[in-house]
Amino acid sequence: MPPNRQAHVLVIGETKGWEHDSVPDAMAAIYRLGHDTGLWETTIRTDTELITKKDLNQPRGLNRKNLNYFDALVFASTTAELDMDDSQKADMISFIKDDGKGFVGIHAALDTFYKWPEYGEMIGGWFNEHPWSTFNAPIVVEDPNFPAVRHFPHEFVKRDEIYQAKDWSRDKVNVLLSLDSSKLDYNNPRVHRTDHDFAVAWSKMYGKGRVFYSTLGHTKESWDDPDISKMYFEAVKWVLGMTEGSTTSHARVQQP
Repeated sequence: MPPNRQAHVLVIGETKGWEHDSVPDAMAAIYRLGHDTGLWETTIRTDTELITKKDLNQPRGLNRKNLNYFDALVFASTTAELDMDDSQKADMISFIKDDGKGFVGIHAALDTFYKWPEYGEMIGGWFNEHPWSTFNAPIVVEDPNFPAVRHFPHEFVKRDEIYQAKDWSRDKVNVLLSLDSSKLDYNNPRVHRTDHDFAVAWSKMYGKGRVFYSTLGHTKESWDDPDISKMYFEAVKWVLGMTEGSTTSHARVQQP
């Protein structure tokens, strides 16, 4: 948590692939949650110019912030290969891994930077289709003590689009929410995970930095759901170091 000042959060909504209609809703929600509580100031951008540690105010004295100003970075359903050069990528990795700053990935943040191995390592994997598209997803809470999910009942249903992850392992993350595998239709050629382990949200460390990701937030309507807003509110607080929650991996929770 930043000492003696309001936290600064940078929200990125740039898309180079599929553009979700919910991107503005997600960005506005993070802004509103910080503004209404006074816990953080939000800078909203649909480009990646500020993802750098270079001095952007020179030589013309421009009023542009860089990563050194921010305490956390939020990717709001970004997609594909964003406009970032190698130096920006190195600075972003350093921001999280070395500086201990936070990262929150919303929904299609997992559908981003397939050609950048460090990004996949940081966030935990990549998108590998959504077998059931938007459906009434049966969800189970796996870590009821984590601040971003403790408000959910043990079992609940949300109408959303749940991503299947590749190059992902629960051994490398703390699974917070997952699909109830006993209630899914596997007569579907897009189901690729033979272990039927479909995480819905997780926490992890990346070097010194805290990372939170959830696939929830695909639809515009989901951002009117106070449960979803509270989850991301608590996620931002957690990556900023305002609360505590585990990042320790654990065995799969027994399904009901």
